[in-house]
Amino acid sequence: MSKYFSKKYALLTPYTPGEQPKDTQYIKLNTNESPFAPPPSVVQAVETEIKRAQLYSDPECTALVKKASEIFGVNTKQILPTNGSDEILNFAFMAFCDKDTPVVFPDISYGFYSVFANLHGIPYKTVPLKSDFSIDYRDYMHANATVVIANPNAPTGLCLPVWQIEEIVKSNPNNVVVIDEAYVDFGGESCIPLIHKYDNLLVTQTFSKSRSLAGARLGLGFACESLLADLNTLKYSTNPYNVNRMTAMAGYTALCENAYFMDNCKVICENREYTANELTKLGFEVLPSKTNFLFVKTDEIGGRKLYEELKKKGVLVRNFTSERIKDYNRVTIGTKEEMEIFLQKTKEILKEQRQ
Repeated sequence: MSKYFSKKYALLTPYTPGEQPKDTQYIKLNTNESPFAPPPSVVQAVETEIKRAQLYSDPECTALVKKASEIFGVNTKQILPTNGSDEILNFAFMAFCDKDTPVVFPDISYGFYSVFANLHGIPYKTVPLKSDFSIDYRDYMHANATVVIANPNAPTGLCLPVWQIEEIVKSNPNNVVVIDEAYVDFGGESCIPLIHKYDNLLVTQTFSKSRSLAGARLGLGFACESLLADLNTLKYSTNPYNVNRMTAMAGYTALCENAYFMDNCKVICENREYTANELTKLGFEVLPSKTNFLFVKTDEIGGRKLYEELKKKGVLVRNFTSERIKDYNRVTIGTKEEMEIFLQKTKEILKEQRQ
């Protein structure tokens, strides 16, 4: 870093995104992207909209918000579009946490939570997952802090039922509870309906996973009007045009094609169950997932070694360095053909390991 870099950020450890290699063509099962391209209507809408790229985007994303209100069963004042769900999470840390209002989240979860806390100088507490990697909702009741939970959780894939989330929200009336639903369309149950009952709940979703728009960067926040007013204060103080016009149009058109994406989710879930069963036959421990990935390990080979050997064979998965999960790999669910290749390469590696 340069000598000009602010001392307040000198010790900041940034988030590490998944590999996006350019040297080799890989079967990419490492960043939880959808294996399915968006439908032609979305592509055509973006191609049309880019012809107007000389004009600023609509800061309120009016058409997108109106369509989202129909899909999600909320009113337009309860939706905030952002540049990926990461942006609304960042806004939430800024708006609802400070030195006197700490934040609490699981010790094994989305890595950006600790980055946001450190970025903004917010004290935080991590709560250990149970021995089976599940979240005990009672650990977050009466937290006297802002609560942030990914549900389903990543990288474990496990999910809390809505009634447990509601218990957390009810028991923290003086603090905001943020539920990150990036993977909810793969078998989880959304907490969005709860925003009609509680003014301290913020639910975030993304178009990156179930709606094939990871490269477009679009997220939605759902909350009561007063909470979103707080977040809009930050948006309009940083970047009013945070969602570009091509992304807004892609998101609107994607919601018009919602059945297409939900059908793709069903296929991914089928591929997930097939892959989980095949890995179990190979002796893997496979956590029950409600996401578009599996969290797996085997006693026959270490997690890092398996990752490296798969990469040599043209398959990318995600390995983590944290001590408790270093022997696990997170495997994104792709097409049936991609999963067959992953399984075949895994079998080859295990065979080589035994020789």
